[in-house]
Amino acid sequence: MLDAALIQQCADPSLKSAIVEQFIEAAGAPDPLTVTVKSGSRVFLVPMPKTTDEAMVIIRENVGRAVVRVGLTQFPAGVGIKEASELTVDLVDACANLRMGSQMFAKILRIVSKWYGNPKSDEVFPQIFEDAVYAWKTGEFEGVEVFQAEDPGGSINNQKEPADVSEEGVLKPETPLNAESGPQDQKDINASGMRIDLSRILGN
Repeated sequence: MLDAALIQQCADPSLKSAIVEQFIEAAGAPDPLTVTVKSGSRVFLVPMPKTTDEAMVIIRENVGRAVVRVGLTQFPAGVGIKEASELTVDLVDACANLRMGSQMFAKILRIVSKWYGNPKSDEVFPQIFEDAVYAWKTGEFEGVEVFQAEDPGGSINNQKEPADVSEEGVLKPETPLNAESGPQDQKDINASGMRIDLSRILGN
């Protein structure tokens, strides 16, 4: 579980703390130095970096050739940059990664909510959250590339804490926590089939 002080200090204020925690549980990683590299359905085994420098080497070596997800939020490292030299250590800083990731996830929530017609019902938010988690993992929602899409703005209505979310981004019935289950493993983190196309970023 994320430290409450870290969420308070670093996460997007438009998201409730419980929603940030659920987002990290469903789509993130327990270690801020976690780097995940995937191409199509193939996951590349990369060493777990022990330092920021080691993590940045892995990121720079793979961005542009594969999908690279980084840090607590498993933020897509290729988004918003034109070349690998623009990558910074903020990607693997716990606070900075949480800030970037939660801001991006909040934008995706607004995109999904707008598609639903910005409903105000408490019962609809869990479905919006579910779709936003899936969009985070795949990079798309209803044909929209969510990481590159413009933020529609507005508030995120009725943030009702959802039930547990599976690795596919599908809500599961609430069940007691299993004491033997650890943090989200590498398989869960890599459920996404998204591929970041840097040529599109260059064209924007």
